[in-house]
Amino acid sequence: MASTAVTQRQVRIGVDSGGTFTDICIYDVAEGSIHVWKVSSTPADPSIGIADGIAQGIASLGLGTGESVNVTYLGHGTTVATNALIVGSGAATGMITTAGFRDIIELRRQKRDGLYDVQTEKPRILALRNQRLEVNERVLFDGSIMTPLDEEEVRAAARRLREDGIRAIAVCCLFSYLEPRHEQRIKAILAEEIPGAFISVSHEVNPEFREYERFSTTVVNAYLGPIMQRYLQRLQPRLEAIGIAAHPHLTQSNGGVISADTAQQFPARTVLSGPAAGVMGATTIGTLSGFDNIITFDMGGTSTDVSLISDGRPQMANESVVHGYPLKLPMLDIHAVGAGGGSIASIDAGGLLQVGPQSAAADPGPICYGLGNEDNPTVTDANVVLQVLNPTHLLNGRLPIDQAKAKKAIARLGERIGMDVMSVAQGIISVVVSNMAKAIRVISVERGYDPRDYTLFGFGGAGPIHASRLARALDMPRVVIPKHPGIMCAIGLLLTDLRTNFSTSRLMHLEESSTGAMEAAFTDLEQRAGAWFTHEKISPDNRVMVRSVDLRYGGQGYELNIPCPARVIDAAAVEALKKTFAAYHQQMYGYIAEGEPIHLTTLRLEVIGRVPKADLKPLDNAATPVSAALQGERQVWLPEMGGFTLCPVYDRERLGPGHCLSGPAIIEQMDSTTLILPGQNATIDSYLNIIIEEA
Repeated sequence: MASTAVTQRQVRIGVDSGGTFTDICIYDVAEGSIHVWKVSSTPADPSIGIADGIAQGIASLGLGTGESVNVTYLGHGTTVATNALIVGSGAATGMITTAGFRDIIELRRQKRDGLYDVQTEKPRILALRNQRLEVNERVLFDGSIMTPLDEEEVRAAARRLREDGIRAIAVCCLFSYLEPRHEQRIKAILAEEIPGAFISVSHEVNPEFREYERFSTTVVNAYLGPIMQRYLQRLQPRLEAIGIAAHPHLTQSNGGVISADTAQQFPARTVLSGPAAGVMGATTIGTLSGFDNIITFDMGGTSTDVSLISDGRPQMANESVVHGYPLKLPMLDIHAVGAGGGSIASIDAGGLLQVGPQSAAADPGPICYGLGNEDNPTVTDANVVLQVLNPTHLLNGRLPIDQAKAKKAIARLGERIGMDVMSVAQGIISVVVSNMAKAIRVISVERGYDPRDYTLFGFGGAGPIHASRLARALDMPRVVIPKHPGIMCAIGLLLTDLRTNFSTSRLMHLEESSTGAMEAAFTDLEQRAGAWFTHEKISPDNRVMVRSVDLRYGGQGYELNIPCPARVIDAAAVEALKKTFAAYHQQMYGYIAEGEPIHLTTLRLEVIGRVPKADLKPLDNAATPVSAALQGERQVWLPEMGGFTLCPVYDRERLGPGHCLSGPAIIEQMDSTTLILPGQNATIDSYLNIIIEEA
């Protein structure tokens, strides 16, 4: 009897595990097609939702007889590290440091986060004082060793931490970024004394100056390490159980991806994992579609993340504060606010309506989901009451909606402030739009950029619902809604390269006499990058290295990161850096300090390993009229029209390139809903983006 050959579909999968939904994007390599799926997240164990979502997504492909799927790549964006930091569920953490410096992470910079708030509270200390132990050793500012390491003190400290049950330990020594031998020896002793402990070493995590920020980053990395290890070690067997052998790659906060092994070693690099993938996806799609200058607007269930992309390149930050903890790591410059579809509306002590930052998250979720929330109306509930969102179901019918429950809860809220239900629902939307506009001004106006020069790129499950109003509030000329906005972060995982960063601090004047030291430092960084390329199996043709330096005027406390395109550091390269620094300083601060010396503090190398990615191709104009995409009409509450207005509702799947429509209108799809306001026109471009502009 003849055997039946099994045909395999080669696919690449991106998974974004958020606070409310887990998004799945499947790229069929042979067909060049993208399939998307969405399931509720499982916060107690995110790996369950991921495995279930992938299995359902693969089943939705409609495999024929004799067909199977071969997953060649799995990219993963996760909120595990972020949530552990926010809710305080990390591991009990100890610290070993130079004698006299154990209180650095508690003293901080002695700056008040709220200057005029007499009740401001510092974030909890992740390594308690009795678990921060000192040892005798001292490296000087020039890298020379003044006091050798007392190894017996290290062993005594290790035993004490072991007796206290501490299995996550940060090693933070003064000036170790210049001379790491003491930290290396402490790490080796800890491994001997506490087998299996998670050891986070500052010169490996962040080899840069400023001891508070370096110590803070190292402690956060230790605090998150065991949590990330357990999570990823649970995830792999679940994936294997559904037939996936590919090892997951995780998004870093810098927009690139790293292996699961690296993520377990450096979990602090993943605190902006999900949002970073969305920014990279938006950058790629925006550039393909002819929009190099965009502001990304990613509104999910819990938060809104915004970022500015100029000339097709995302803005980067080499230091960020996440939930009160400084992290001195390269990150995409993403600003987050507690404004999502699940953000809870309430009345504050002054009797005013406020929205967020508290969220109903995935469990129990908005009231209209009917999963147990009865008293805390959310932004999603407001949109259901206004009927901007489908009042009967979402996710193409897989998620039933109870509008009556949402309306009753919002009415109760209105009784407290003397407003009717529709006014309160619209008020919730107005407040959340105002909060998001403020976030965009932080990354644009406050940094010398005019948002009117940029296109708003709206995505996330709730982004397209609010993008038109947000753009109008900021006087932005154009909104772009991608084909799969609710799955954008998952798509971004299939559009990004492997990426990491190397850095070294070398304090010196930016002068011709410093060129030798600068070139030697870059050579060392490039040797480290070469080892990384080899470990990640990146061929020479797919290797990219980008140089930059941190510069400041003498006496300044903060630096600007300046690109350094020169392959040879000579007098001409130094002069070019000075001119570029002056231009950046003028844009950021509004002046140039002529004649002031310029200091170099840190040299950086961005390292990119190009990998195969989803290939997005333009499509020909649709052969059908736009009327073929019309699926019905719905009464929608629009203040611009004075109340309920009958709006056409279009099926996104049936809209094609060249189709045009005028607002007010609603466009529905499985993963999101787009609102087009009165006075706006929408056009579908060749990449199936919705382009919304004022008429």
